[in-house]
Amino acid sequence: MTYVLGLDLGTSSLKGLLVNQQGEMIVSASADYPLSNPHAGYSEQNPLGWVAAAKTVIQKLISEKPQAMDKISAISFSGQMHSLVLLDKKQNILRPAILWNDVRTTKECQYIMEHAGELVLEQTKNRPLEGFTLPKMLWVKEHEPDIWEQVATFLLPKDYLGYWMTGNIQTDFSDAAGTLLLDVIHQTWDWKIADIFELPKNIFPKLVDATEIIGTIRQDLAKELGLSPKIKIVAGGADNACAALGAGIDSEDKGLVSVGTSGVFLTFEGENIRDYQGKLHFFNHVIPNAYYSMGVTLAAGQSLNWFKQNFAKKEIFTDFLAEIENVPAGSEGLLFAPYIMGERTPYVDSQIRGSFIGLDNRHHQEHFVRAVIEGITFSLKDSQMIMESIQQKRLKKIVSIGGGAKNKVWLQIQADIFETEIITLQTEQGPGLGAAMLAALGCGWFNSVNEMIQTFVQYGPSYFPTETANVYKKYYVLYKKIYHATKELSHELQNLNT
Repeated sequence: MTYVLGLDLGTSSLKGLLVNQQGEMIVSASADYPLSNPHAGYSEQNPLGWVAAAKTVIQKLISEKPQAMDKISAISFSGQMHSLVLLDKKQNILRPAILWNDVRTTKECQYIMEHAGELVLEQTKNRPLEGFTLPKMLWVKEHEPDIWEQVATFLLPKDYLGYWMTGNIQTDFSDAAGTLLLDVIHQTWDWKIADIFELPKNIFPKLVDATEIIGTIRQDLAKELGLSPKIKIVAGGADNACAALGAGIDSEDKGLVSVGTSGVFLTFEGENIRDYQGKLHFFNHVIPNAYYSMGVTLAAGQSLNWFKQNFAKKEIFTDFLAEIENVPAGSEGLLFAPYIMGERTPYVDSQIRGSFIGLDNRHHQEHFVRAVIEGITFSLKDSQMIMESIQQKRLKKIVSIGGGAKNKVWLQIQADIFETEIITLQTEQGPGLGAAMLAALGCGWFNSVNEMIQTFVQYGPSYFPTETANVYKKYYVLYKKIYHATKELSHELQNLNT
């Protein structure tokens, strides 16, 4: 029996999954690391914390399954997108990584739009947003020139782990697509954009497929960790693409809805070049020569956690959700807009704020909880509607993962609001499973992606739309009016508080 190891580098923790050739998860482990917020809107991490977490996770796996450690064929990664890692010519870290959820770069985004907005959209298929990598590079260039002068290369988070394990520097197309510097169609760095913003070509890492072997584990590291020095290291990919692979999203009629802190509505595009006019993200996939598109709700699970922490802090989560089944669809006229952190799709608006609409004295806690869940799902439906209206996409099935997949009532709400069959996974392992699958592909376990998905991905119960879908259609029409009705007021309130 041989194994592969998938390492998922998230925003707050790193998770490792050891998987065998039958696609069975043998053992898992995780380790946390801190997040630094030195100023309002800043979000940073020390990449050495990722390394320490990776060591801890591997050591935990060894202690759980020592007989497997010399039978690992390959290791691969999934990682948080967009975050900027800067190295000098000796590969030393120059400053803490600026993370995807750092919002200090609004002026840099405006600068990009003014000087190359149309070119960036045409070549990268994405609009400049604070989360992307290019604005972060321009911020360092402007505000930390002494550091910028020392930059020899930039990387994305999971690529730093790849460098740590092999000594080689590269990034894959799925992660590069989130930098605003990749020509996503021709799969090359876009030197026109680089030249406009005076970014030296020599700082750009080599581009590789997510399934490419980037080396073998360093012998000294293998010895330190108790691993075989013959282990192949596979490039790995962006977390959302890995999550889609791990959920078996491999055809254009399938979608993925993921509710974590933020929410994602994603669909596979195959080799088709889609022009969503910047209203959705369009990225290279971890599956070679394929693409995916997605929309983002900034505060999905975060909206529900916010409500619980402030109004039902002492309740356990199962009790907190227990009564929503007894509340009718539409929460008896109570709507919630989940804009508590601003919004991404379909409104790129950092100043919009959340609201409850329709509150009256009939409403109790369970109405608010259901309204929050419905509001999150309506927001994700916005992305589905963009796919349908611009590209006439009609999804036959949507795989649900994350918080929304942990409650049967919420799963039925998704089926009714999306008007599509909702599928669950028997065992959900998220992007880490996708990383393990990339390792399996990289070391030649399977002849095709479809063959691997048939082995690794096992589905659970499905949920189908009911007559309640017609009720939600009416509420969704009203929900879509909330943004435009509250935009000016939200902006004025934000200006009073700055």
